[in-house]
Amino acid sequence: MATTSSTEKEPEGAISPEPGEPPSGHADPGFPIVGIGASAGGLAAFEAFFSGMPADTDPGMAFVLVQHLAPDHKSILSDLVKRYTRMQVFEVADGMAVQPNCAYIIPPNRDMAFLNGTLQLLEPAAPRGLRLPINFFFRSLAQDQHERAICIVLSGTGSDGTLGVRAVKGEGGMAMAQNPKSTEYDGMPRSAIATGLVDYVLPPAEMAAQLVAYVGHAFGKTSRPVTRPAPNADDALKKIFLLLRAQTTHDFSQYKRNTILRRVERRMAVHQIERMEAYVRYLQQTPADVEALFRDLLIGVTSFFRDPQAFEALQEQAIPRLFAGRPTGALIRVWIPGCSTGDEAYSIAILLQERMEALRQNFKLQVFATDIDRQAIEQARAGVYPASIASDVSPERLGRFFTPEADNTAYRIRKGIRDLVIFSEQDVIKDPPFSKVDLISCRNLLIYMGAELQKKLIPLFHYALNPGGVLFLGTSESTGEFVELFASMDRKAKLYQRKKDDGHAAHGHGMAKFLPPLSDDASVQRHSGKAPGENKLPVRELTERALLQQYAPAGALINGRGDILYLHGRTGQYLEPAPGEAGMNILKMAREGMRRELTTALHKSAANGEPVRHAGLLVKTNGTFTTVSLKVQPVSVGPDPATVPTLFLVSFEDAPASDLQRPEKAADLPADKTAGAVTAEAGGSATDAEAHIRALQQELRAKEEYLQTSHEELATSNEELKSSNEEMQSVNEELQSTNEELETSKEELQSVNEELATVNAELQNKVADLSRSNNDMNNLLAGTGIGTIFVDHHLRIQRFTPAVTQVINLILSDVGRPVGHIVSNLTGYDRLVADVRAVLDTLAPREIEVQTQAGAWYLLRIRPYRTLENVIEGAVITFTEITEMKKAQAALREVEALHRLAMIVRDASDAITMQDFEGRILSWNPAAERMYGWSEAEALQMNIRDLMPEGRRREGLAQLRQQSRPEVVEPYRMQRIAKDGRILEVALTATVLVNESGEAYAIATTEKGID
Repeated sequence: MATTSSTEKEPEGAISPEPGEPPSGHADPGFPIVGIGASAGGLAAFEAFFSGMPADTDPGMAFVLVQHLAPDHKSILSDLVKRYTRMQVFEVADGMAVQPNCAYIIPPNRDMAFLNGTLQLLEPAAPRGLRLPINFFFRSLAQDQHERAICIVLSGTGSDGTLGVRAVKGEGGMAMAQNPKSTEYDGMPRSAIATGLVDYVLPPAEMAAQLVAYVGHAFGKTSRPVTRPAPNADDALKKIFLLLRAQTTHDFSQYKRNTILRRVERRMAVHQIERMEAYVRYLQQTPADVEALFRDLLIGVTSFFRDPQAFEALQEQAIPRLFAGRPTGALIRVWIPGCSTGDEAYSIAILLQERMEALRQNFKLQVFATDIDRQAIEQARAGVYPASIASDVSPERLGRFFTPEADNTAYRIRKGIRDLVIFSEQDVIKDPPFSKVDLISCRNLLIYMGAELQKKLIPLFHYALNPGGVLFLGTSESTGEFVELFASMDRKAKLYQRKKDDGHAAHGHGMAKFLPPLSDDASVQRHSGKAPGENKLPVRELTERALLQQYAPAGALINGRGDILYLHGRTGQYLEPAPGEAGMNILKMAREGMRRELTTALHKSAANGEPVRHAGLLVKTNGTFTTVSLKVQPVSVGPDPATVPTLFLVSFEDAPASDLQRPEKAADLPADKTAGAVTAEAGGSATDAEAHIRALQQELRAKEEYLQTSHEELATSNEELKSSNEEMQSVNEELQSTNEELETSKEELQSVNEELATVNAELQNKVADLSRSNNDMNNLLAGTGIGTIFVDHHLRIQRFTPAVTQVINLILSDVGRPVGHIVSNLTGYDRLVADVRAVLDTLAPREIEVQTQAGAWYLLRIRPYRTLENVIEGAVITFTEITEMKKAQAALREVEALHRLAMIVRDASDAITMQDFEGRILSWNPAAERMYGWSEAEALQMNIRDLMPEGRRREGLAQLRQQSRPEVVEPYRMQRIAKDGRILEVALTATVLVNESGEAYAIATTEKGID
C-alpha cells in the first residue's frame, strides 16, 4: 500500500474569532475549508465558480484562493471576486482567522499556510519562477483539517497543486479539478487529474452545486460516529471487503477500521448515498466505483526526502553501515514495500549513489520497490515527476540526478539512478518477501494496518533482513513488542537494526503463510504379494497347480519376522485375523494352541537353518479342537544352498483320524493345550499314569524350550532395539537438520523466485520498449529513402536499409561480411573502403558525390558511429539521392548561360533581331527599338517585309531565302524603313539558328547603321 502521513485525528469543533482578530489558543474551525488554486486563466474560472454558488443560501464553508500573482504589483483580485459573490471577500493578513461563508485571497509575494484555523503568511523561500504556493497551502490545509480539507485546481500552466492534491487525499479530503476542455491553460488541471485522485472533473460553473451537495452530505449531520458502527454496518463493511477482494484480489479486512470507514464514508458522500447497505448495492452495480474505492484506500502521500530529519539520520547512521567492511563489487540490496510513485525509492537510491561516490568504490546496488497500486508502479517506472519536486529536492541533487523535460513542466530521473531501482507489483501481506536484504524502508504503511497484521509483518521484515540489517519506519510507527528481533538505532528517526537469531526461528510464524505443508514421506511401504496375471497357463504348469491344490497341505511363505508373503490353500482353520490394527504377520494370526510352537519353530529354523516339526498340536477352531501337524522349513532364495535363508515355508496338515484321542472332558483341557498333551482318566492304571507323566514331562520340556527361545529372542530384540534406537536418534537429528535446511532453502528459493519474477517483469518491459524503438527506427530509416549501411571497426556490415540496395548489391545474408567484398553499382568511385578507414582514423566525416551505372547521382556521407557513452563502434555510410538536384544544377547553368546571352543582346549597341523563315519577327532588342522607332511589342506583330522599302522587298526576300541555307553569307548592305518613314542604310549580318537535332529553325540578324 502506498505511503501516507502520520496517524489521522478527528477534528474537534471550536468557535473561531472574528476575521482579522488573532486566534485564541488552538482552534479548529469545525466547517470545511475549500482551497482553490489557479494560475493563468484563473480569473475567468473564479468568475464561473462563484457565479454558480447558491444565491439564497450560505454555503457553510470558507474559501481560500491561491493564485500565482506578480510579486511587485498590487493585486486587485479581491475587488474582482467581490463582483461575483455575495460573501465577504478579504485579502489575507497575517494570522487572520477563517470564518465560514467568507472568501480569502492570498496577497502578492507571500506564501500562505493554514494553522489552527488561521491563515499564516510567510516570505517566499524559493526564488521567483520556482515558487509553488498552491502546493504549499494545500499541504498545510491537509495536515491541519484532515477530512475537512477540500482542494480545487483550476486553469493554469505547470503542475502546481498536484502534490497538494495528494496530501489532501491522503488525509481523507476531497479533490476537484477543472475540466481541461473548459480551461484557457490546462497544465495544472491535467497534472492533478493524472494522479488518479481527483473526485470530480467539472467545468467551474458546475463545481459549486456539486461542492454544496458533497459538503451537505459529508458534514451536514451532527453525529457521524465511526468507532461504533451499527451491526448492519459491520455486515455491510464485510461485503465491501469481499467486493474489493473479488475485483482487486487484495484483502483490506485487517486494516484499521476507522481509516477504512473514513474512506468508505467519503466515497458515500461523493455519491450522496446515505446508508452503507445502499452503497454496497451501488458497488455491486458499478464495478468502476470499486476501483475508485480501491484507489482511495491507496492514497500515496509521498515525496522526495520526506521528513528531511529522518532521511538525514538515514544518510548519516544507516547508509554508512551498509557499505562498512564490504569489498569492492559487493552486493547491497534494499527493499521498499509500499513505494507508491517511487519518490522514496529514488531518494534512497540517490543516497546510496552519493555514498558510493564518496567512497570512490564500485558496489552492485539493487533497490526493490514494490506496491499493490499498478498505476503508481507505472508512474514510478516512467520516472517523470512534476516540476514542483524542486521544493523537496536540493538544487544540487536536482541538477545531478534529474533532467528537465522539453517543456520544463516536469523532471525525469537520470538513467543511472533509474537502473538501480526495480519496480514490481507485490502485496506484502500475501506475497513472498524479498530475502537477504540490507535495508528495508517501510514508512507510513503499518499505521494503516491492524495490530494482528503488524505482528505478522515485523517478523517478516526480520526474516528478510540480513543480520545487522536496518529497518526504516515512519514517524508514527515502531517495532512494538518485538524487542527481541530489533534494536533501536535512532528512536526519533525510527531506525532499527536487526538482531542476530538466538537459536530459535524467530521469524517462523512470520513466514509460515508462505510455506506449503511438508508431505509425510516417512511412511513405510509394506511388501505385498502380487497376484499373477490371468494369462493362459501351459499344460504342465496347469497340472502341477491342480496337484498342489489337491494333495499339498495348506501353508504360507513368510520372512524372518513372520510377515506373510504368500498363502497357499485353505488356511482359515489355522490362521485368523488378529484384533487391532490390520496386519499380515503369521505369529499374530496363529490360532489358539499353535502360536507358541510356531514362534519356537520359526526361531529354531532361522537359527539352525533346518526344518522344525511339531506334531499332534491341538488347535482350537470354532469352539472345537483339531489335531494339527506344523512344519517350518527354510527356503533358499539364491542358487547357493549355503546362503542364510531369509524366507520360510510354514505348512499345516491335519492328523489322521486314527491318531485322534478325543478327550472325554474337553472342558477340563487347558486353553493353551500344547503338543504331547495326553488325557488320563482318574483312578486309571499305572501304565496310564506313567504315560501321563511322560506327557507332562514332554510338555514341560517344550515350555522350557519356548521360554528359553523367548528369552533369547527378547535379549536379541533388546539389543536390536538399542541399536535401532541409537540409529533412529541419529537419523532423527539428521532429518531435523535436513528439514531446517530444506525450509531455509525453500524460503530462499521462494524469495529468489519472486525477485526473478520482478526482474523478469522489468526486463519484459524493457524488451517491449526496445522492440518498439527498433520498429520505429526501422520504419524511420525505410521511410526516409536514404540508403544506410552500418559497419563495425572491421568494416563488417551490421545492418542496412532497403534503399541502399540500389547503390550496392546487398542481400540479407551479406550481414557480417566486409563491405569491401560487395559489388557496387558506382562508376568512377572505388575508394569506399579507404574512405571509411580514414573516417575511423580521423573521426572527421566525409561527403562525396558519386554516380551509379544507371546515371543516378548520390551524396555519399561517411560518419563515425557513436554510442550514448560517446564510444566509436564503427561507421555509418549513407547514400542520399541527388539526381534531381544535379539536373536542377545543369538547368541552372543553362539558364545562367542564356541569361548572360540575353544581357549581351539587351546591352548591344547594334540592332539584333530574330525572325522565322516566313519573316515573322520573333525577337527585338532595345537597340533595334532605338534605331527603328518601333517598340518590342509592336515589332513582334510585324513581318520583316514591313521594314523593307517597296522597291527592295523582292531583293530582300531573296536574300532572306538565301539565309535559310547553311552556306556562309557575308555581311551586306540593306535598306530599312524606320517608324517615322526614314530610309536607313544598315550593314546586316545574318546567322542561321540550329537546334540540337541540327535543324534550322530561325534567323538571327545584327544590323548596324551606316552613315
